[in-house]
Amino acid sequence: MSAKDDVALNDFTNIFSLEGKVAVVTGGSRGLGLHSASGLLQAGCSKVFITSRKAAACDEAVAALNALPNLRPGARAVSVPADSSKTPEIERLVAEVRKHTDHVDILFANAGATWGAPFDEHPDHAFEKVLRLNVQSVFFTVQKFAPLLAARATVASPSRVITTASVGGLVVGSYGNENSTPAYAASKAALIHLTRYLAVELGPRHILSNAVAPGFFPSRMANEIMRRQGGVEKLAAENPNGRLGTPEDIAGTVVYLASRAAGHANGTCITLDGGKMWAIAKL
Repeated sequence: MSAKDDVALNDFTNIFSLEGKVAVVTGGSRGLGLHSASGLLQAGCSKVFITSRKAAACDEAVAALNALPNLRPGARAVSVPADSSKTPEIERLVAEVRKHTDHVDILFANAGATWGAPFDEHPDHAFEKVLRLNVQSVFFTVQKFAPLLAARATVASPSRVITTASVGGLVVGSYGNENSTPAYAASKAALIHLTRYLAVELGPRHILSNAVAPGFFPSRMANEIMRRQGGVEKLAAENPNGRLGTPEDIAGTVVYLASRAAGHANGTCITLDGGKMWAIAKL
């Protein structure tokens, strides 16, 4: 092969484009889910379905998304409230999405929960709730959406499953105090491995599965934990890159994993913590 052949890349200027794609974002009414939904729409998706438990929150998120000034003609977000912790609700969600489309290209399984309590007082019901939403419900969400994800998927244009893990599933984080999160840590470690399982199970159906493991991003779920651990400025200073995560960080990573640029990524977990995981692991 010549140098001319080596520099020839297939439509590289559009490699991150999601032109015409259909996406579903669970836990999409706020925080990381809403940041990512905004990125998916602005990268070219024609439809992004937003779901979470509260209808008012979904409607508010969709109104804000549809007011974005740079969407493709006809592109829109659609509100479909549902409780992802309940399998019948997931089935209803799929049925509602089917009313609008005969396929889904991108499923961002982002819904999740945490619970902080001292080790000796961590309640049974809390452990069960966190594992159910963060692991079991992700599995059943992917399972129920699999037919829609496979409907138009091909080797050249695979569909995508993206899951929200956490650095808490890679290193031991909050422990030994009122903020101990054993269920969250266990659930996110399990989710990372579940995503690898999905990569092998669904790959032959032309569905790629990858995880994102964020560190601290200012959000409603994380803000109180960050306050108890010293606040934003302290936590930012502990990161090798000197800051916490931004909306663009998570949205850009999700768009990458959903795009042609990540067409050979399957079973991976991308850590988004500014390098803090390695800083605290140093000897």
